[in-house]
Amino acid sequence: MMSDVTPSILSLNISPGGIPKTPVEIVQVTTEGFAGDSHDHDKHNGPFMALSLLDIEDYQDLQAEGYDVFPGATGENITCQNLSIDELQIGDRLRFAGGVEVELTKKRKPCFVLDAIDPRLKEVIVDRCGFLAKVIIPGELRQGETIEVVGREFGVSS
Repeated sequence: MMSDVTPSILSLNISPGGIPKTPVEIVQVTTEGFAGDSHDHDKHNGPFMALSLLDIEDYQDLQAEGYDVFPGATGENITCQNLSIDELQIGDRLRFAGGVEVELTKKRKPCFVLDAIDPRLKEVIVDRCGFLAKVIIPGELRQGETIEVVGREFGVSS
């Protein structure tokens, strides 16, 4: 269940490829993803996988379980707080305060790249990896922006 606290961007993360991604305060968003961000594997490229999002609360749980994770550690572009992204569904849209809008397209699945953090991580992070998304409305994102969840069917806030 979503909290009464407003969801927001805790961290925006980019890298020239691989993990971890490094936090930045402001980033330009295109239909291809974040400017300045790249991937080491072609399987992560494409407009339906332009961005990846994960909750800081998942990282906090993993830290409590002994894993060395932090915003950007598993390669997500947007580390959210108070969103409960794993409870959302494919087709849900997220509208950011600055006007950028994305649509969730696929649940993230862990891969072998996480072995660099811990070989057990790809098993324990299942169902708390967040989502991949396509960009509906490009623009600029800033750390701290609020996030509004927009329903799939009627385009109304939920």
